[in-house]
Order: sequence, then C-alpha cells, then structure tokens
Amino acid sequence: MSEQSHMRSTRFRTEREADWRQLETLIEKTETKGVPSLSLEEAQQLAILYRKTATGLSVARDISMDRNLLVYLENLVARAFLAVYAPQESLSGVISRFFTASGPQAMRRSAGAIGLAFLAMTMGFFIAFALFGSDPAWFYTFIPADLAGERGPGASTEALRATLFQSEAQLAGQLGMFAAFLFSHNTRVALFAFALGVFACIPSFLLTLYNGLIIGAFAGLFAERDLGYELFGWLSIHGVTELSAIIIAAGGGFRMGFATLFPGEYSRKDALRIASRDAAKLAVIAAIMLLAAGLLEGFARQLIQNTEMRLLVGWSIGGLWLSWFLLAGRKAQ
Repeated sequence: MSEQSHMRSTRFRTEREADWRQLETLIEKTETKGVPSLSLEEAQQLAILYRKTATGLSVARDISMDRNLLVYLENLVARAFLAVYAPQESLSGVISRFFTASGPQAMRRSAGAIGLAFLAMTMGFFIAFALFGSDPAWFYTFIPADLAGERGPGASTEALRATLFQSEAQLAGQLGMFAAFLFSHNTRVALFAFALGVFACIPSFLLTLYNGLIIGAFAGLFAERDLGYELFGWLSIHGVTELSAIIIAAGGGFRMGFATLFPGEYSRKDALRIASRDAAKLAVIAAIMLLAAGLLEGFARQLIQNTEMRLLVGWSIGGLWLSWFLLAGRKAQ
C-alpha cells in the first residue's frame, strides 16, 4: 500500500472507529441477551449505526481501503444485519408460541385435510368390520400375523379376553415388548402418511385407510365374541391419542398434496412452500401425541385393568387435546 493510501485508510478509520466500537458493543449485547435487553435509545442507535457502517463499507470499497479493514467492516455489517433484521425470538419463545398459538391455529386451518384423514380411517374400519362379519377369513387379509399375535379367529374367547386383561405375570413379560412393537408400527404409519401426502394425497389416503382396516378387523373379531366393549376400553386409553396422531400426520400430508394438486394463484413450488408451514406444525403435534400415546400404551393401558377406568382416562385425555386444538391461540389469531 502506498503512503497516500495508508494515510487515507488511517484517516477513514479514525473518523469512524468510535461508531464501530459502539456498534460492536450493541451487537454483543444483542447476541448474548437478545434485542429485548436493549433500551429504546440503544435500539434506535443500533439501527442508525448499522446504516452508517454499511455506508462506510461501500465507501471503503470504492476508495480501495486495505484488505484487513474491508474484512473487519464486512463482518461487522453482517453481524449488525442479523441483529437488526433476523428473527429475535428465543427458543423458549418459539416453543411457547407453538403451544399457545401457532400449533392449534395450524390445526384449525387444516380442518378439511384432517377431516379427510379421519374419513379414510373410518372407511377402513367399517369396511373391515363388515367383511369380517361376512367371512372371518378376511382377518388375515388385513392384519399381518406378527401384529395379530394370539389375537386371531382361531383363538378362544377366554384367550382373547386374556389379551385385554393381563395378569401380573403377563405384564412383567409382555408390557414393554408389545407396547414397543405397537408404538413402532403406528409411528411408521404416521411418518409415511405425512411424508407421502405430497404425492397427490393418494398414498396417505390408502395408508390411513389400511390402518382403519386393521382396527376394523380386530373390532369385528372381538365383537363376535361379545368383547367389543372391553376392546373399546382397551383401545381408548391409548388409541384416542395414538389414532388421532396418525390422522393429524396424514392431514399434514394432505395439506401438501392439496398444494400440489390445487396450487391456485401460486406456482406449485410456492403453494407447497406455504402449505408446508402448517403441515410441519401438524407433524410436530403428531409426534408429541405419539410420544404421549407411547407412555399410555406402555404403562397406563397395561396397568389399568378396569374397562370403565380405561375409558375415563383415554377420553379425558382426548378431551384435553381437543380443547387445546379448538381454544388455544384464538385471541392471537
């Protein structure tokens, strides 16, 4: 660098260095404590100094300042930009907003898609229930042998009852293993129902329909042995939450599928991007519900051996979910 350039760089730095230092101090406070920690005067000063420093960087480039100074100013302006314009919400704030507003709002906006998923599962249930009633051989058409286990048309009524009301010895050996299997199965169904919805909704619809077929075949079998009420209680304690989670996950997939099929005034890419915001929230809600269902399935369902108590616990928890979906975030919305 020539002596003249060096003097020009020194003068440029001297005239503006105090502002840069002050800007650095404000940025560090913002980075460590967040924008809410700034007073009104500091916030105004941050914006003013950001604009001045950005202008100074432009001038420094035009008059070919030394490379080290340019790198310093580029980094400072980039940090200031993030401090001024980046979303300034803490992780706890994001989580709190999800539970108090954005999550339930996404559910309400997706009511049509969730309704379609509910329809698919309900259709599957009644189809399998009716087909089993006409011919029990349909049972293994819908239900894999590893999922059926001891619950099949060839089992005695007492054996079927025993799968609903287990002894302490059975609990010790089967509680963890069977709960883990069902939790894994239903988690996979929910995951695929969500992920495949983008393909014109059809795979998600069929997968949700198939899950309804499984439930309908089981219901047909137990109803035939006059154990329908007991099965309803057995399923209710975890199924209200678990099956709702599958329906919600499928609803998220349908939101993306609708955006692909009916983009409206948007391009398909933009419509899918917009729909994915709510779809992602539905996926998170489904994941939370599956976790809760896993706990209910692994412990409460097996430990509570009274049908009425199972119904009370399952549908009370379902009422809490529904209240959250319908009421939370309405004022903010």
